[in-house]
Amino acid sequence: MNRITLILILAIAILVSACTGNTASAPAAQAIPVPVLSISKGKATTYQEYPVMVEGRVNVQIRPQVDGYLETLYVDEGAFVKAGQSIFKIDDHRYREQLNSAVGNLNAAEAALINAQLEVEKLTPLVAEKVVSDYQLKSAKASLKVAEANKKQAEAAVASAKINLGYTLITAPVDGYITRLPKKQGSLVSASDPEPLTTLSDIAVVHAYFSLGESDFLSFRDRYEGNTLNEKIKNLPPVSLVLANGTVYETQGKIDMVDGQFDRTTGAITLRASFPNSKGLLRSGNTGRVRLGMAHDNVILVPQATTVEVQDRVFVYTVDKDNKVARKPITIIGKSGTDYLVSEGLEAGDRIVSKGFENLQEGAVVVPQKAESEMASK
Repeated sequence: MNRITLILILAIAILVSACTGNTASAPAAQAIPVPVLSISKGKATTYQEYPVMVEGRVNVQIRPQVDGYLETLYVDEGAFVKAGQSIFKIDDHRYREQLNSAVGNLNAAEAALINAQLEVEKLTPLVAEKVVSDYQLKSAKASLKVAEANKKQAEAAVASAKINLGYTLITAPVDGYITRLPKKQGSLVSASDPEPLTTLSDIAVVHAYFSLGESDFLSFRDRYEGNTLNEKIKNLPPVSLVLANGTVYETQGKIDMVDGQFDRTTGAITLRASFPNSKGLLRSGNTGRVRLGMAHDNVILVPQATTVEVQDRVFVYTVDKDNKVARKPITIIGKSGTDYLVSEGLEAGDRIVSKGFENLQEGAVVVPQKAESEMASK
């Protein structure tokens, strides 16, 4: 045996000895303590939101029914008015003169009628005594009918003149708020104007209109008890209105109308939710979202913080009876607060890692500890 061979044998022996020593001294993998949460069933409410446009229960366009100059504006923009309160005054001089003329014509017609009646009364006995011919009496009676007709026409002209004169004072048909006033004092207004004088909005109750697609509407309809749609509407729970700034309107409303047909263009159907608005906080034209709640009984609830999303799928880390970890996909059907509602993937009694699962590997052994949520609940 030469020197090189001896050196090689010694090197191999040292290497084998070192490897054997390292293997013997390597510590076994230790179980990692992690908080574990036991899954149970409970009650939860999920919400769906739909964009809405708010309108007052009555929106009346105020238009002139006669022509003339706008003489007086009794209210300002944004003012609240009561039904019957004066809003505008159109110059009425022309219409007063028309009424005076109509009254004069009526007086003349009444006088002519009296003369015609006297003529008939005069001729009637003379015809009976055959002093005058029957033809004269018939002619007098015809004149009497003409006089009666003229009187009726004159009376109609007076009534029409009074109506037109009354149209010069425009009053509020309902309680509500005045919107913009595009016509100012002195403006010429006409019944044929395309733009109204203003719009009067009654907002004591406001309506929020929103739309549901056909599939959403069918699901919505099947959730609630009732044999007919009207019965189902009565069983609907109250709804909330989320305003444009994200705040929730202080009073809940009620869905009270479903449109009679689907829109052929959009394939959607319109529903209406009504909200009391005694303080006038909502106005026609407000936007927001109506929030519908749906109660779920006996459903699996999982905190969102215990899940991880990978490629549009949601996973949890389950712990089996041997305390081994497995990543498991779950199916989410909704969200309630900070919890997910799970339809598939978990059962009541299953255990999941609630925190610190980011570094866990499939099959790792853990030491279960009570999660903070379970400790707090006890």
